[in-house]
Amino acid sequence: MARADTMNQHEKINYIEFPSKNIALTKSFFTTAFDWTFEDYGPDYTAFSNAGIDGGFFSSDQVVSASQGSALVVFYSEQLEQTQSKIEQAGGSIVQEIFSFPGGRRFHFTDPNGNEYAVWSDK
Repeated sequence: MARADTMNQHEKINYIEFPSKNIALTKSFFTTAFDWTFEDYGPDYTAFSNAGIDGGFFSSDQVVSASQGSALVVFYSEQLEQTQSKIEQAGGSIVQEIFSFPGGRRFHFTDPNGNEYAVWSDK
């Protein structure tokens, strides 16, 4: 599903898809929190861009969570606390508060559908 304007690299990760219980809510959250843009492909799929990698959300009652064995998508932030605040204001939930690890700090959050992500910073 990679769009023509994406630089395609042979055998490199090109696109990522996530489940969404409510696509309209998903679009609102990621637009507000991260300034993503969306293009709908029918009522059950929306593609996103302006996210570092292109991808999409498909209608599903499932959620992704590291505790269930899912891959964890990790965002980078130069201002960790500010990003956390934006996520909370947009309707996300912090599921693991900011903690330190060798090389930086991070926190985990879920979008309004319950999908888990993390944000890290070396600042």
